[in-house]
Amino acid sequence: MGAAGSKLEKALGDQFPEGERYFGLENFGNTCYCNSVLQALYFCVPFREQLLEYYSNNKTPADADENLLTCLADLFMQISSQKKKTGVVGPKRFVQKLKKQNEIFRSYMHQDAHEFLNYLLNELVDILEKESNAVKGDQESSSPTEKIANGPKTVLVNGAQKKPLVTWVHKNFQGILTNETRCLRCETVTARDETFFDLSIDIEQNSSITSCLKNFSSTETLNAEDKFFCDKCCSLQEAQKRMKIKKPPHILVIHLKRFKYIEQLGRYKKLSYRVVFPLELKLNNTVEDADTEYSLFAVVVHIGSGPNHGHYVSLVKSHNHWLFFDDENVEMIDESAVQTFFGSAQEYSSNTDHGYILFYERVSNGATS
Repeated sequence: MGAAGSKLEKALGDQFPEGERYFGLENFGNTCYCNSVLQALYFCVPFREQLLEYYSNNKTPADADENLLTCLADLFMQISSQKKKTGVVGPKRFVQKLKKQNEIFRSYMHQDAHEFLNYLLNELVDILEKESNAVKGDQESSSPTEKIANGPKTVLVNGAQKKPLVTWVHKNFQGILTNETRCLRCETVTARDETFFDLSIDIEQNSSITSCLKNFSSTETLNAEDKFFCDKCCSLQEAQKRMKIKKPPHILVIHLKRFKYIEQLGRYKKLSYRVVFPLELKLNNTVEDADTEYSLFAVVVHIGSGPNHGHYVSLVKSHNHWLFFDDENVEMIDESAVQTFFGSAQEYSSNTDHGYILFYERVSNGATS
């Protein structure tokens, strides 16, 4: 990236952010799905800072077991501690570990960036939980030198499950959804909470993220064959169901369902729909009905006409500048260029570059959550 790197440094000039590093990532044969997500996570500043803090507190001996968390921490450390401001690094150890651990990512076929993001966040949580349990186990063990390999999966106290551990991954990405069902006969509301790291939302042609989120939490009537069993009425009843965001996360990740299974075709088809995603997003459908405001800082873009081939790149906002990351290449783009990734207003269009995963950071909250 020599020439491109100096071009980027020239473009930013004395506006180059103090201490920031803009490095492209080497592609090891169809690993763009991984590179695009890693760039989005690197520029998720609270996540990066906590990962680097984890790295400095857990410097492992050379012979210690590597896992995806240590490989990711190593990679982020490698980028952030570069003497140069721009360049290219190869996430080789990380990719090798990923392929070794999960056969889905082993082939050189086109992979799904959202599937990778999901797997990575859950894997990081698993590792942190095991480490925490191992430490607790060591403290409770009579022999302090004895190590528990993976730590107990579930710790029971008087037959009750202990509160799940809240890791720094949870603190960044986890939100809570409430699934509310109201019986139309007795008006009893049954609510069930579930946690999420990202929201996968259905999309429609010529729509916006706001309208897609509105549809996501719209009220649905359960009747005919879909009646709801009401515990109070002790029978099947007509009911209204809706999904609401009860606790919005600090980092809101929205996955646009661009790949849809078409029965008649017997395969997945890519929806190139135009879906407008604003730079500033207000969530008005939280339980507190608070105006929770978010600011867009990264977009993973899928380029291509179908789900089984194509390319991934990412757009990242850093220190009020927008950057375009395409594997080894990094360049500066104008904020207005983000709009070119909304999608196509016509079904058959030559534009195949579409926003696929959106990363928003919370900037304010009308009420404490």
